[in-house]
Amino acid sequence: MTATRATGALVAALTAATPVLAQSVQPSPVLTLDQDRMYAASAFGKRVQSDLSQKSNELSQENRKIEAALEEEERRLTDERAGMDPARFQELAIDFDERVTGIRSAQAAKSENIQRQADTERARFFNAAYPILLELVEETGAVAILNNAAVIFSVRQIDITDAAIARIDAAIGASPLPDTGPVPVQRPSVNTEETAPEGDAPTDGTSPDN
Repeated sequence: MTATRATGALVAALTAATPVLAQSVQPSPVLTLDQDRMYAASAFGKRVQSDLSQKSNELSQENRKIEAALEEEERRLTDERAGMDPARFQELAIDFDERVTGIRSAQAAKSENIQRQADTERARFFNAAYPILLELVEETGAVAILNNAAVIFSVRQIDITDAAIARIDAAIGASPLPDTGPVPVQRPSVNTEETAPEGDAPTDGTSPDN
């Protein structure tokens, strides 16, 4: 084997054994990340948005039907008022108002539940993203990940948003299993004998250094 061919074989072997950082992320002491885009552009985030949009649309349709039924009942009650005993009308009017209040409270609770699901799913996503972001930190030799909204100027190569999205999608995909606890993460194989530092994963979308 010639020296050139031997060198080519060595480079190929090293390439196969070393994790490739997507989107040309270069070693850097500081990395930047667009947390909102990472979530929204991920398969997980898109699935959550689709699920919640469907539930919101269904709730809106339900609300419109309920409001139409209540308006019809109110018109009928008003039309019947002239031939009704005043005490009886007052009784029916109070009952109607109480039912309206109860129905609207129940519908508002459904809307709040959708928002709670959105918050829960976002927290699950960032719990799963934490070890993946930590690996990018380890591989680039960085000491911190900064929210790119707080960075005045940087070179694009230190932004790991696209690399993070690609790795998170590969690890958890859309993960369509809400309300079943943390998302299980299959961490990519990294050729290192060092163990990643342990710590509680943030649940509010903060980067690991905060």
